[in-house]
Amino acid sequence: MTDLSDLPNLAPHVFDLPDFERLTSTKLDHKPRILLLYGSLRERSYSRLLTFEAQRLLDAMGAETRIFHANGLPLPDDAPDTHPKVQELRQAMLWSEGQVWTSPERHGAMSAIMKAQIDWIPLPGGSIRPTQGRTLALMQVSGGSQSFNAVNQMRILGRWMRMITIPNQSSVAKAWQEFTPEGRMKPSSFYERVVDVMEELMKFTLLTRGVADHLTDRYSERRETAAKLEERTKLASM
Repeated sequence: MTDLSDLPNLAPHVFDLPDFERLTSTKLDHKPRILLLYGSLRERSYSRLLTFEAQRLLDAMGAETRIFHANGLPLPDDAPDTHPKVQELRQAMLWSEGQVWTSPERHGAMSAIMKAQIDWIPLPGGSIRPTQGRTLALMQVSGGSQSFNAVNQMRILGRWMRMITIPNQSSVAKAWQEFTPEGRMKPSSFYERVVDVMEELMKFTLLTRGVADHLTDRYSERRETAAKLEERTKLASM
């Protein structure tokens, strides 16, 4: 039995030492599920073209992929959450084990379209997020010289959503000259970095999938749940 005598601030009935054996990745009978989001609706969107390249790589590496197209997605809070596009996005989020976010840099930041997709994700139970425990890779495209403003912002956002954001990232400068007229990415160091990022995402996803419930289990949240249950029980007995 765990000795908690030296930890007087803990609530013993909800505290438990982590079962680190559960961190060994479970062998699952399905491919890693990767959801890809991008942040532009232009007819020739370089963030979309880069997302397609990432999808091709992930498929070749053995993943099952889905791309969410934000066309028709309403602004956050400008429609009920029963809107078909909102439901499509939320279901895709729950389906995923890992994600790729790709945004153009606009006015030194991620695009509003990119942010709007994340803002539609609910925060049920207060601090529990449906993105919690999922892996995340970040990429951006720029019209000018290389910048990292968008990926840096999305990294903060990924941490806020409690995702496992991989260390590597991709920033494609002067994206307009990195793709062929047919929409395929040209051979370059930029392309090689995209390969690196997708490879790293697959590694992190394979390491962590199947144990997300353990990764998202937190003492503070168990304590909050227990307190609410105690309060309901107390009220019911009055």
